[in-house]
Amino acid sequence: MIIVTSENVAGYRVRETKGQVFGVVVRSRGIGGNIMAGLRSLGGGEIPEYTQLLEEARRHAIDRMVENATAMGANGIVMMRFDSAEIGQTMSEIVAYGTAVVLESVAPAH
Repeated sequence: MIIVTSENVAGYRVRETKGQVFGVVVRSRGIGGNIMAGLRSLGGGEIPEYTQLLEEARRHAIDRMVENATAMGANGIVMMRFDSAEIGQTMSEIVAYGTAVVLESVAPAH
């Protein structure tokens, strides 16, 4: 599955547009992680517990988006984006979304 944030993919053309596709993940840091993150936030700087949580959630959201695109018969996703929101004080929602397409190579034959 080719996934790009651009509208075009070098060496390919869009043969068919399947439609919008997305993957949603809602994650919560455990109570221990929230306490550690809260203590770290007092000193300022990066909070590794939340960075790791969001990185994992983004990967999971992409995986779900790819599953949905595959089910639609797509082999590519263009204009991929992420969106996120907080739900309450302990949960984060991550959405990966884009347009599922069927790509075909335009590379010259040798």
